[in-house]
Amino acid sequence: MHNLPPIIQATERQGRVQHLRQAMAANGTDAVIVTPGSNMRYFFGLGWGETERFVAALVTSASTIFVCPKFEDTALLGHLTGDYAYAYWEEDEDPYALAASILRDTGIQTCALDPNCSFGQANELGRAIAPIPLQSAAALITPLRAQKSPQELALMQAAKTLTLSVHKQIFEWLKPGIKASEVKQKINQLHQEGGADNGNTFCAVQFGEATAHPHGVPGDQVLQSDDLILIDTGCQVDGYNSDITRTYALSKQDSAVERLWALEKEAQAVAFDAAQLGKPCESVDTAAREALQAQGLGPDYKLPGLPHRTGHGIGLDIHEAPYLVRGDGTALAPGMCFSNEPMIVVPDAFGIRLEDHFYMTDQGPRWFTEPQNSLYEPFL
Repeated sequence: MHNLPPIIQATERQGRVQHLRQAMAANGTDAVIVTPGSNMRYFFGLGWGETERFVAALVTSASTIFVCPKFEDTALLGHLTGDYAYAYWEEDEDPYALAASILRDTGIQTCALDPNCSFGQANELGRAIAPIPLQSAAALITPLRAQKSPQELALMQAAKTLTLSVHKQIFEWLKPGIKASEVKQKINQLHQEGGADNGNTFCAVQFGEATAHPHGVPGDQVLQSDDLILIDTGCQVDGYNSDITRTYALSKQDSAVERLWALEKEAQAVAFDAAQLGKPCESVDTAAREALQAQGLGPDYKLPGLPHRTGHGIGLDIHEAPYLVRGDGTALAPGMCFSNEPMIVVPDAFGIRLEDHFYMTDQGPRWFTEPQNSLYEPFL
């Protein structure tokens, strides 16, 4: 098992709620409703998922009140540490009416809702609190989550270091004749042994022509000796994600594969160099895409070329804002974390994706994991 850093402590979560309140005050928002999912985990350490039973944290300038089914009270109290109030509802009661009455009693005029809340629950909440308008809390929450703390960066580094180690072990273990399902099982086992929260969060294992499909194809492939290999996998450590892709071969490849592998590595380096403080996120995507277009790929999303954005933000969600994509004008700032994966796809032939992640420091970008060494010797 790898040495893992301490998990996020209650004091850090309390600071996050205070930052949310500061953002609320600056934005003129009286209350924010946080529902189960990654935002609930970010602020309160509660790792519940949304179900048909309404659960929420009502955050105002003066208090945090949890709304929860009464029969779940012991489970809720067992997960939470903090100075919170609680309001419970029985199975035959309307939880949305309960939340609305609490908010009205506090005298709120404006209310924002967790952007990850389902439409069904958002619709019921909107009905219950009317005529108080219900808006998205994305503008309040996203900037807080985008800039990671040193402890968050440490957890992400641990997750990514573990996944890179798993990739290396798999490369040394692979052999022709093995099934993709066997590789996935082995990767999950190695993540579990390394101390990941629950083994893999995902795993894509693609051989040969299947590498041309960014997220793979159905079926259980068998590795042939001359296949190109693409493996994309990740795990979580205290909820924080890794997501690393390696593309390599066990035997000599066609010159077209070798040429585009080298170009993929170059585009990844260009994207990294373009990630400069204060520049818009979209500028990174532009730089990578221009490097590929200069070599005859594209333009834009046309294939052969890069069919998707250059990268995504990452943290408690494997894909989270901001994004390295055209149209995202968010300024790069310290603590932001991104994937860097300007994949090259040649339809019906092969695809090459090299994916590592970097985070922004006061001096510019820094890799969590060093990029792949070569097509044939990926781990030196």
